[in-house]
Amino acid sequence: MKSPFESEGRRPGLRRMTAALLVGTALIGAPVVAVLAFGAPAVAQSQPPAAAPVLPAAPLVPAMSGSFAGLAHQVMPGVVNVSITGHQGPAQVADRDGGPRGGRGGQQIHGAGSGFIIDPAGYIVTNNHVVKDADEISVTLNDGTVLPAKVVGTDAKTDLALIKVKADKPLTAVEWGDSDAAQVGDWVMAIGNPYGLGGTVTAGIVSARGRDINSNPLEDFLQIDAPINPGNSGGPSFDAGGKVIGINSEIYSPSGGSVGIGFAIPSNLAKTVIAQIREHGSVQRGWLGVQIQALTPELAEAAGLDTAKGGLVAEVQKNSPALKAGLRQGDVIVSFAGKPVEQSKDLPRLVAETASGTAVPVEVLRDGKTRTLSVEIALQPKPDKAES
Repeated sequence: MKSPFESEGRRPGLRRMTAALLVGTALIGAPVVAVLAFGAPAVAQSQPPAAAPVLPAAPLVPAMSGSFAGLAHQVMPGVVNVSITGHQGPAQVADRDGGPRGGRGGQQIHGAGSGFIIDPAGYIVTNNHVVKDADEISVTLNDGTVLPAKVVGTDAKTDLALIKVKADKPLTAVEWGDSDAAQVGDWVMAIGNPYGLGGTVTAGIVSARGRDINSNPLEDFLQIDAPINPGNSGGPSFDAGGKVIGINSEIYSPSGGSVGIGFAIPSNLAKTVIAQIREHGSVQRGWLGVQIQALTPELAEAAGLDTAKGGLVAEVQKNSPALKAGLRQGDVIVSFAGKPVEQSKDLPRLVAETASGTAVPVEVLRDGKTRTLSVEIALQPKPDKAES
């Protein structure tokens, strides 16, 4: 039997990690879902950031020291708790976050998540689902200071949000890491606010890369086994050098708690999105104008292809860059802007990361021959007309 808090189109057991509750309901006793909260190229900043306290170099790697204590001590000042209050109507009770966050008559709701400071001036990264229903947001720093926060911008497609606080001194920030360099088996340490228990440190390894959990066309999750629970949403996962390689967002769980299967948004995806939000207040993505279908071995054989690599064009949309460039239904896109398209899911991310107005080569297989077309990428329309 489906839980009333499960959302349509999401796999059973897949939950976001938002610790949320109705007014008068104990946080730890509230049913929860797998999110821990309520709920394009980076642009250089025109003003230099405020001076930040200098963090020491990363301490000993756990495998050498037998402890994560030094690493935790180094980065914990840059991790925060995020609390929200808001209101929801009856129709919003069972939304895709899956948390018991609303009630009849649009009564008040409370939620808790996590975040991390990326700039001493007070910029903080968290999940979109942590703050999307918030009327008020407060941030609790590692030293116990509580500050009001405002939303700078959000991006529902990647479940990311940027918020900002004003403090009377520069805050301690953490650094972005390189998620592309993270290998399966590497150490990872998560810090967050599970069940409202702020400053909680857990550790594990990168279990897998490139996980697709059917949440959105741009997802490319790191799977980690460091325990993360409701309240961890928006919190960071650090590599052994103390740099953020993931933003904890969802867990797979039949019970609502950690079973060692967590999903983190890769830092290399997040930092480009956050840079655009900071600069523009929203994310501007490239648009090609095709619907892509997975190329199965059967379809590849029918098309006379040796391998099932690439993205099969199922539809070319009207007035799209793809149509103007000569792309056709039945084409198999094997590379975009010089980068290989191994699977259909690769293409939406490559297109989205391309700036509007950029002319890129698109290599396709058509009638057994390879062709290269030049396509000028446009700005993705709103609402989105296509996944790519």
